[in-house]
Amino acid sequence: MQYHDYYKILGVSRTATDEEIRKAYKRLARKYHPDVSKELNAEEKFKEVGEAYDVLKDPEKRTAYDSLGSHRAGQEFSPPPGWHFDFGTSDSSFNGQSGAGFSDFFSTLFGQDIGGRHAGMREGERGQDFEVSITISLEEAANGVEREISFPVRSRQGTQNYSSLVRIPKGVTEGQRLRVPGRGGRGMHGGGSGDLYIVVHIAQHHLFHLEGHDLFLELPITPSESVLGAKIEVPTLTGRVNLRIREHATSGQKMRLPGKGMPKPGSGHGDLYVVLKIVTPTTLTEAERKLYQELAKISGYNPRANL
Repeated sequence: MQYHDYYKILGVSRTATDEEIRKAYKRLARKYHPDVSKELNAEEKFKEVGEAYDVLKDPEKRTAYDSLGSHRAGQEFSPPPGWHFDFGTSDSSFNGQSGAGFSDFFSTLFGQDIGGRHAGMREGERGQDFEVSITISLEEAANGVEREISFPVRSRQGTQNYSSLVRIPKGVTEGQRLRVPGRGGRGMHGGGSGDLYIVVHIAQHHLFHLEGHDLFLELPITPSESVLGAKIEVPTLTGRVNLRIREHATSGQKMRLPGKGMPKPGSGHGDLYVVLKIVTPTTLTEAERKLYQELAKISGYNPRANL
């Protein structure tokens, strides 16, 4: 098998700190993430970066790897006679970064003992499925977002930390459960990797209320605007637009702005519904009070005529 220089893959020195290794991984994982990268070999590079980080982030794996000495990347390599990696506290049951199978180099060193038996695993065993809930903002749901998620996972080797860079597509809805194939626990001896399930929650917004892919906005208007009509600038997720309020508008009246809601999977958008709310002033100048008094005298309108 060929030797993998994990330090060279991450572009760090053999004396790199944990923080330097973590930063290098995050940078390269973003660069080669298959969902966003335009590199021809992005998926392969993403797996290499994930495998390197899986080893170098773990103190026990890194110590064991360093004990092999420094070799040229790609040269033929065999572990020393009697090589055995202790699975006691290290995470050997899943690939927490690349979401796919390890290389033969990794599997030989950390996935199996020298006799070909993985600690506690049956032949052809499928990897474990993981599920995690995350909360994103309304804007992130509208545009899509890349997140590094991390959570503890219990396995035969004890509680380990799982972390992975995932892409949340635009247009997700509240409570939607996303499946990311192959990002769960790593299968052994031909068993497939498990899947990662992400339950998405969308944080409450200070302006908009979300229902499915439609947005609702409560718009305060004055009594005079409701009676006489008005042209009002209202916010949307993509900028402010002018809205024409017709004469004799009432509280609770809905005005629909087509296509101004959340994006839908594939194409299209939901709608934005502007809900009018007539708001009376809490303080009046003397001139305003006199005008209201004069209006009360001359107005023949009685909203309680049918009571």
